[in-house]
Amino acid sequence: MATIKDIAAKAGVSIATVSRVLNHDETLNAQEETKKRIFEIAEELEYKVRAQKKRRKKLKIGVFYSYSPEEELEDPYYLCIRLALERKLEEEGYLRQTVKMEDTAESLSGLDGVICTGTFTRDMIAVIELWKCPVVFVDANPNPEKFDSIVADYRQAVEEIVSYLVACGHTKIGMIGCREVNAQGVESLDTRLHCFQDALTRKGLYHPEYTKYGAYYPMYGYELLKELYQEGNLPTALFVANDSMAAGSYRAAYELGLHIPEDISIIGFNDIPAAKYMIPPLTTVRLYMEFMGEYAVKLLEERILHGREICVKVSVPTKLCIRDSVKKIK
Repeated sequence: MATIKDIAAKAGVSIATVSRVLNHDETLNAQEETKKRIFEIAEELEYKVRAQKKRRKKLKIGVFYSYSPEEELEDPYYLCIRLALERKLEEEGYLRQTVKMEDTAESLSGLDGVICTGTFTRDMIAVIELWKCPVVFVDANPNPEKFDSIVADYRQAVEEIVSYLVACGHTKIGMIGCREVNAQGVESLDTRLHCFQDALTRKGLYHPEYTKYGAYYPMYGYELLKELYQEGNLPTALFVANDSMAAGSYRAAYELGLHIPEDISIIGFNDIPAAKYMIPPLTTVRLYMEFMGEYAVKLLEERILHGREICVKVSVPTKLCIRDSVKKIK
């Protein structure tokens, strides 16, 4: 492979001159004939100009997690996102700083941007808006006109769940969803619940008595399945908002003497590592949590390093993982 030294020797000029000519240095004071000769020799020797490596700015990124480490252990979904996010920041050599709701624009002035994960109230969003820096939300899309976001396609996932259960012959389909209440007493419902109601209503199969709400923890999957049973409203198939809650429902079914899927079919959500080891293995929806955490870093890079001004919402598809917890009844 030809080198700059080879070209310089054949052209009768210095190595520095060859380098500046090939890199189109406009400050170089050299005759056009000399420049032409250097390019001709470079082509003759099949020299390939090496792209110069650009030094990347070492960004300082803030991370805000609405879930505590204890809550992450109860629901590993956000734990997986956080670990992927932090690993990506480390791979890129970026500095990471944990951000709190008490922080102000002044205290965060040294940050290039912030990545937020979890669930957020209106009050929290109002505080985040005051930080006055690029912000990316993971698994939340509070204001598409002001913030970038990366979210799972919940509507597509729920449509697929309902279609699958109906195809298996189920007409009594219920859901254990999530309802959270903040410190001010403001209630927020899982968006999947609305998608679930819409999908069943269009098929003429929605029955509110088969629906219960709780927090994203196993105890609520356990308690709410027992409530459905005690009220005489046990559906033949149940969509549970996450796999941790589904594990609680499994325990409740066992204590009630119900067999899965013979007496009740259960579908979870998230596809945590333990889902395929449950008895029977849990049919669930796979979310690409690691990708979401990693891609959030890319979105923030586009804002900071490339100056993108238009807000972007990335919707990540899901996958229904069919295992043994759903019975075909026709």
